[in-house]
Amino acid sequence: MKESCCQTEQDKKHGFLPGLVSGLLPHSVCIGFIILTIIGTTTMAGVLKKLLLVPFFFETLVALSLIFATISAITYLGRNELLSFAGAKRKWKYLLVLYGTTILVNLFLFTVVFPYVANKAGGASILSSQTSTLTLRVSIPCSGHAPLISQELKNLSGIESVAFVSPNLFKVNYQPLLVSPKQILSLEVFKAFKATVQK
Repeated sequence: MKESCCQTEQDKKHGFLPGLVSGLLPHSVCIGFIILTIIGTTTMAGVLKKLLLVPFFFETLVALSLIFATISAITYLGRNELLSFAGAKRKWKYLLVLYGTTILVNLFLFTVVFPYVANKAGGASILSSQTSTLTLRVSIPCSGHAPLISQELKNLSGIESVAFVSPNLFKVNYQPLLVSPKQILSLEVFKAFKATVQK
């Protein structure tokens, strides 16, 4: 039985919202960290920071996004008595929108939101005769950890600004009289994510 254009549009609408939720929900911890850091709630931000220090935390979140999308798909197909390969084939547009939205949300977070927040946290670049620049290559598995690295660097006395360059470079503008490269590299966050000076 051929689906009408109305059914197709309904499938797209039904698939978009669960896809959006599936993409965003697993990232609620890092979104919460960003918001709490911005508004200055350091206690809760400190709790969430421990989760962000887990190296493959964000890969787990992407996997969770896809699991949530799959649960949504199974629920939707089951409710419509189409929980079979033939049913999935019939509702392929719904599934395409569902998984497509989930993947696009994750891509948007990793390529736009997290790099933007990392640079926002790093502050405006101010170059002067009293400052030096150090480029760090940090072994972060993805850009999701970049806001945390920028925030930790910026909290160090003597750091003027931090600029994140995808995938894993941090250009640090600092005052040599107040802080040394050795002190920068000895930050607690670099025990979880190794940092080396880029020549």
